[in-house]
Amino acid sequence: MDKLATATRPLDEIEVDIQRAAKALLREQREDGHWVFELEADATIPAEYVLLRQYLGEPDAPELERKIGVYLRRIQCAHGGWSLFHGGAFDISASVKAYFCLKMIGDSSDAPHMAKAREAILAHGGARQANVFTRILLAQFGELSWNDVPTMPVEIVLLPRWFPIHLSRMSYWARTVIVPLLVLAARRVRARNSRKVAIRELFTTGKAADSRAAHQHRGWATFFKGLDKVLKVAEPLWPKSLRRRATDRCVRFVSERLNGEDGLGAIYPAMANAVMMFDALGYPPEHPDRATARQAIEKLLVIRKDEAYCQPCVSPVWDTALVSHAMMEVQGEEASAAALRGMKWLEPLQELEVKGDWAERRPDVRPGGWAFQYRNAHYPDLDDTAVVVMAMDRARRQFAAGDGYDEAITRGTEWIAGLQSDNGGWAAFDADNVDHYLNNIPFADHGALLDPPTADVSARCISMLGQLGETPANPMMRAGIDYLERDQMADGSWFGRWGVNYIYGTWSALCALNAAGFDAARPSVRKAMDWLIAIQNDDGGWGEDCTSYKLDYRGYEPAASTASQTAWALLGLMAAGAVDHPAVSRGIAYLQRTQDDTGLWQQDAYTGGGFPRVFYLRYHGYPKFFPLWALARYRNLRRANSRRVADGM
Repeated sequence: MDKLATATRPLDEIEVDIQRAAKALLREQREDGHWVFELEADATIPAEYVLLRQYLGEPDAPELERKIGVYLRRIQCAHGGWSLFHGGAFDISASVKAYFCLKMIGDSSDAPHMAKAREAILAHGGARQANVFTRILLAQFGELSWNDVPTMPVEIVLLPRWFPIHLSRMSYWARTVIVPLLVLAARRVRARNSRKVAIRELFTTGKAADSRAAHQHRGWATFFKGLDKVLKVAEPLWPKSLRRRATDRCVRFVSERLNGEDGLGAIYPAMANAVMMFDALGYPPEHPDRATARQAIEKLLVIRKDEAYCQPCVSPVWDTALVSHAMMEVQGEEASAAALRGMKWLEPLQELEVKGDWAERRPDVRPGGWAFQYRNAHYPDLDDTAVVVMAMDRARRQFAAGDGYDEAITRGTEWIAGLQSDNGGWAAFDADNVDHYLNNIPFADHGALLDPPTADVSARCISMLGQLGETPANPMMRAGIDYLERDQMADGSWFGRWGVNYIYGTWSALCALNAAGFDAARPSVRKAMDWLIAIQNDDGGWGEDCTSYKLDYRGYEPAASTASQTAWALLGLMAAGAVDHPAVSRGIAYLQRTQDDTGLWQQDAYTGGGFPRVFYLRYHGYPKFFPLWALARYRNLRRANSRRVADGM
């Protein structure tokens, strides 16, 4: 059947599906008004959790280890190793960590699943070919020499701001991970490893990986590798007093940003490094800072009856704001009341006092952002802030809430405006974090040391400004729109940094252009619409997997439809004015057909981005609230069109 030859969906059928989904989501709202869904990464985080316990010499936790083992064995892939996302290719670093973890908890290296994993690891060059963070872990357990790890002297924290390699030039996540890691690299404390587990069988006779990463420029990479060799010779000669001063600076940095039981940076790698740093410096387990940092990690665990894993972080602000949008789209007394409870929970989480690391580049801007997690005062983000502000503005309009959210909206908008980068775009956490040469240092083999402006975050900020009444006549809006349209791909799509991928970016951009007052008469909007329609699957849905982040991307490659990506495509097309297009009707039919008995949607696919090509996320909430949002938006637009026809418009 022609993919465009589908009848318009009956609204009464859609209403039933909307109500089923809304009731299911209402049941998941917490008593205090917020929503939070599981946030799953790959095998590395649960594996690192087990190995952290062994590094610290903590008491055995056999039942927890058993459940983590069940989880890791379940997600082992047919190729023998572990991937970075569901159905993905073999990844050597994830596979080495998962194998080490399973052996640590008692799996025999001769067991079939272990033998298969070992064979795959050796076929890819062995454990020496793992990434820098994995090699650091192996050095901590004595499996590699610290000479196999790029040198990052702790003294770099003392360098002046103008120096080309400075922490303030790096992203927030790099900063919070690196600072405690500098102390660990300087102290080189060996893991307790009371079980004396080793993984020598994963090593070949070759040397550690020393070729430049695919994203690195040959000239820069050669320079930095030469510098690394010099540092390895010079580091032992530096004054001990300088090392003590640098270590003290690192401890102050971590302690100031410890963030209570929400953890340093509110992300697992930084939290784990903070705990190990305190341990390396001799802090006993009961020391308040170490105990608090350690408890933050426990709060990331997801423990079920038969399985367990550790999340990389949690997403309550993001989840609550997005579900609130979906509920306001649903309308009705119950859904509206739930959205208002969500707003009430979100409002006091706005950071109005702490000037975080973002103030390094924008010292005169007042705080006013929201974080992704429950608490992360030093690191609010623009994406969450824009989504919360839009939800609050929508609530005050929809519910005649008076000026109840005016101050929060004003401060949030002021903060976002103040963090616009010089190129017109917005990044996630900082302004003008664009020293791209830093991704060529040996430590940055992941290629994610920076936080430059991106289309998806910029689109969210433009959408917020447009919703608040700003037009392209506003210079800030004009600069943002110019950035966004410059960033459009030749095929009409946009790159999605924080969601997979071009479907996510294109949805975000179309919403922004709609908020700016543009429709399909605008060439950028027309091209994006045509691209989305062209890539629709035969089943009516849309899909794209994480391989679209590859450096040699040449255009869309078909992938199985998912509920969340179908919803994004539909919301994008409807923002462009295509609610009556047959492609939209077919997409709505796909969502109706795949809704399960609970009223929601199931999805194994990872459609969230952590670091392209390195780290991906499975947002368990995405297939729950985005499809509902799309269905309700479709219903509302169709009703509005019907009313206009009835009124003779």
